[in-house]
Amino acid sequence: MPQAFINGYSMYYTDCGQGTTIIFIHPPVLTSLNFLYQMKQLSADYRTISFDIRGHGSSKPSREEITYPLIVEDIRQLMNQLKIEKAFLCGYSTGGSIVLDFLLTCPERAFGGIVISGMSEVNDKKLRNKIARGLFLSRIGAIGAIALSISWNQAKARLSLWRSLFTDAKKANAENAEQYYQYSLHYNCTAQLDRIHHPVLLVYGEKDTLFHPYAQLLQERLPKSELVFIKKTKHQIPTKAAAKVNELIRQFIYRCESSSSQG
Repeated sequence: MPQAFINGYSMYYTDCGQGTTIIFIHPPVLTSLNFLYQMKQLSADYRTISFDIRGHGSSKPSREEITYPLIVEDIRQLMNQLKIEKAFLCGYSTGGSIVLDFLLTCPERAFGGIVISGMSEVNDKKLRNKIARGLFLSRIGAIGAIALSISWNQAKARLSLWRSLFTDAKKANAENAEQYYQYSLHYNCTAQLDRIHHPVLLVYGEKDTLFHPYAQLLQERLPKSELVFIKKTKHQIPTKAAAKVNELIRQFIYRCESSSSQG
């Protein structure tokens, strides 16, 4: 397993393929394995990198409190170690918020962003309660319960995928997971979205109605955004609509690179 000593801790990461780099960012308790289908299918044409956030999966626990700025700095230092000058950042769910934070704080290191089922803030009671539940279960050390639930939701009938996701997810350090949930609950970069001048692809499930207002908010506030809803799909896009989202990512990067070469 490739490990990198990053910003004071040992980070597990996977690095596949060659070409334009895409870096994937996962939500709490889940791990880089959630992007299994992206890593497999997109690495034929791109350099794809996924990593386990501090205290998740095979990465070591963090003594520092987990915050988005800390994760962004970890990504930046990983890019330095791997000699990657610029990359596309792709985040799922709360990982999408980290994409936005990266674009705001390290704009010179990004080609653009891909936000899958993500948000710039949490402003409704139902989503707040969902995140608060994860925070509470982490606080009492019930990582196994979270891992079981979210892994099943990602995989459903694919038992081999569920076992792999569950095995990886239950490794999460309870304190670090709690910190990640806590930061996610209170993060809000909506007022700063007009400062992001990178192209951003927004991908949401047609059936994920809870997140539709967040999709519309991002589309309205981001100067260069594209919004796509995947039909007959809920929140779990990376695993349940892999072929479709991978094609959307390919098309988005192609358009970005074509526009850049013409400019």
